[in-house]
Amino acid sequence: MMETETAAETLKAFSHPTRLSILQELLAGPKCVTDMEELLPVRQANLSQHLCVLRNAKLVDFAQEGALRCYYLSRPRLVGDMLKLLGREEPVIKRSPAQLKADKQRLERARQRQEHSNSQTQRSPCSSRTT
Repeated sequence: MMETETAAETLKAFSHPTRLSILQELLAGPKCVTDMEELLPVRQANLSQHLCVLRNAKLVDFAQEGALRCYYLSRPRLVGDMLKLLGREEPVIKRSPAQLKADKQRLERARQRQEHSNSQTQRSPCSSRTT
């Protein structure tokens, strides 16, 4: 089961256009900061701030050789799946008040049936003994 605080922090890291662009670039392979500066329309200081957010969310990490820092995805499957999900074309569903009311009634009936079934199971003995 996921912890909601951790999940919310991870989702926040995805919630900026620049960070999404960084993740898309890193999905193609590791990039050094200078590479990303050339690919993305952001200054180095701003790029560093976004990379820090992504590192804190444990989505990216880096390897350093001298003054050169190269970033890579530390959770490539998660990032890939999220970017695919975000790229899906999903239709917007509009519901009428009558449809919502019918759904709520259907859910309430199902809940009542479940409660009734649970109470029947608790009342009936699992086995009977003869003395």
